[in-house]
Amino acid sequence: MSITERDIMGGLAKGLAVIETFSAARPRQSIAEVAEASGLDRATARRCLLTLAHHGYAEWDGKFFTLTPRVLRLGTACLATMPLPQIVQPVLDDLSERIGQSTSVSILDGAEIVYIARAAQKKVMSVGLMPGSRLPAYCTSMGRVLLAARPPAEVRGLLLSSPLARRTPHTRTDPEDIMAELAHVRAQGYAIIDQEVELGLRSLAVPLYDGHGRMIAALNVGVAAIHAAPEQLVGLYLSQLQRVQSDLRPLLRA
Repeated sequence: MSITERDIMGGLAKGLAVIETFSAARPRQSIAEVAEASGLDRATARRCLLTLAHHGYAEWDGKFFTLTPRVLRLGTACLATMPLPQIVQPVLDDLSERIGQSTSVSILDGAEIVYIARAAQKKVMSVGLMPGSRLPAYCTSMGRVLLAARPPAEVRGLLLSSPLARRTPHTRTDPEDIMAELAHVRAQGYAIIDQEVELGLRSLAVPLYDGHGRMIAALNVGVAAIHAAPEQLVGLYLSQLQRVQSDLRPLLRA
C-alpha cells in the first residue's frame, strides 16, 4: 500500500522535526534556534514548542526550551518492541563486568548511530550516553563498522551531504580519507577510534551479525586514553568482543 501526501499529517511531521533538533550538543534552545535547525518558520516552531510544553514533553523558562524525560516514553516504546536490546543487554552487562570497561551496542540511522544498549563501568565521555543517544557515524568506532558494511556510493553520499564537524584535533573530516579508512575497517573486521569523538576517549568496535550473516548492529568498548594506547586495544579487548559477536550470532535476527 502506497502512502500519498493526503495521508500525511503535516503538524505531526513538524512536531517530530522540532523534537529532532534537540541533542546533547543543543539541549537548550530558543524558538529562533529551533526554527533555524528544523527549517520551519518561527511561528510554526513556536506553536510546536508550546504544544510540547503544554503536554509535558518540554519545559520553557520564557526564552529557552528543553525537552523533559517524558520524551523518553517515545523512544522507550520503540525499544520495548525491539528484541535486539533485550537480547544484548544481559550480554553487555556481563562483558562490561568482565573487562571492567563500558560497552555499547548501536544501530545505524542515516548518518548517525543510535545506542540501543549500554553497560557503563566508568564515565569516559563528558556526555552521558544511554539507549536512544545519538552520535555521528563518521567519527565513531561503531559508526565506521556500520558504514563499512554499506555500499560505498551510499556512504560517500552521506559524507558529502553536510560538512563534517571537527570534534577534536584528531577528527578525520576529509570524506576520501574516511572512505579509505572504511575500506581498511571492512578488510580487518573491526574499527579503532583514537580521540576523534572526544579528547581522552579511545574505542574498539566489531560488527554484530544475525544468524543469516547480515550485519545488524555494532558492539564496542570505550576506554580512557590513559588506560591503553590505540595499538593495545586489539590485544586487550578484540578477542572478548569477538567472543560476544560469536555468542550472539545465533540469537539475533534482522
